Amino acid sequence: MPMKYVIIIPDGAADYPLDELDGQTPLQAARTPNIDKLAEIGRQGTVVTTPEGMPCGSDVCSMSLLGYDPVRYHRGRAPLEAAALGIELDARDWIFRVNLVTVLDGNMQDHSAGHISSREGETLIREFAAHVGLPPGMLLYPGVSYRNILVDTTNRNASDESPGRDWAELETIPPHDIPGEPMRKHLPVGGEFAGLLQQFIAESNVFLREHEINLTRQEIGELPATHFWPWGQGQVPVMPSFADRFKLRGAMITAVDLLAGISHFIGWDRLDVPGQTSYHDNDYPATGRHAVDALDAYDLLCVHVEAPDEAAHAADAATKVAAIEAIDEHVVGPIHDALASRYDNDWRLLLLPDHYTRVETRKHDPTPVPFLMAGKRVRSLVQRPFTEAHANEADLHIPHGHELMEYFLLSGRD
Repeated sequence: MPMKYVIIIPDGAADYPLDELDGQTPLQAARTPNIDKLAEIGRQGTVVTTPEGMPCGSDVCSMSLLGYDPVRYHRGRAPLEAAALGIELDARDWIFRVNLVTVLDGNMQDHSAGHISSREGETLIREFAAHVGLPPGMLLYPGVSYRNILVDTTNRNASDESPGRDWAELETIPPHDIPGEPMRKHLPVGGEFAGLLQQFIAESNVFLREHEINLTRQEIGELPATHFWPWGQGQVPVMPSFADRFKLRGAMITAVDLLAGISHFIGWDRLDVPGQTSYHDNDYPATGRHAVDALDAYDLLCVHVEAPDEAAHAADAATKVAAIEAIDEHVVGPIHDALASRYDNDWRLLLLPDHYTRVETRKHDPTPVPFLMAGKRVRSLVQRPFTEAHANEADLHIPHGHELMEYFLLSGRD
């Protein structure tokens, strides 16, 4: 029987001990009987998913844990998300992620404008583009919730008379990296065209300030979208397909365009799950059911759940614990049961966050993440629950994240 491989990514689940959890991390505080059952038969360890000198973001870290060296293949976050939205891109384009954010009293209050709805976000994006306008050659595309895409197409038809824009020297900051900090200290800088983006941010504030959507949101106690915030710029990457490298057909279940974009570039299918979201309102049972239903059709299935990360960005330890428990009950448990009952011992499962997301700081952290691997030819050395501390105490530590995939797929084979 062919081997089945499953990767489960509880995004940002790793953390440091918290006073509000009596000195425990959310992983330690959460009730996770299914993950602990896997830990009894599997191995724990740590892996470095953020290469030295690179930003600790889901784009870098997820690319790394999916087996692709970000140092070699990463060309920016935004092109990955744009591909997932089906936006037609040229290799010469520069692509930006644009968040709808909330800035209060000059400080970055929320990177998601209070998790603004996709309907509201699309209206704001389209009306801004229609009534305020964009620099020549710029196109603005609505995405999901607060996440949107800006594309600079000026290099497609560049000439001596009409040169395009080179954004290689531009420096931008993810808004989730600066919670509570002054916005003006983190505006785009560097290169010839940073001023265009600074103007874009300023004009968005004027447009959004009195928009009826924001007035309504404030009336009902929700955060307004005060600014468009561009970041994560880059160009289209060229990545070899996963099937060519490992001879396996893969698929991704995720609510996040970033993971879907990586899947697009490595040749995986994206499987739609109605009711799946990036937050704790995610339909966890549906995620688990669709994953179980997809096992027969693919050699490798990756299931990504964003909720722990978003809870940590909101400094919400209780919701982070609840998200981890829901993943254990509705995703890990059913998948493990299906693997064990359908495929005898011809399966392997890998569970790990892409990075730490700390409730205390509301930021990502490049600490090597814990992982748990179980299944065929994986031997348990010490039977202990899956936690950051136990993974750190194990004897398996992988210094280059992109090498974990090969270890997961090929280690111990005859």
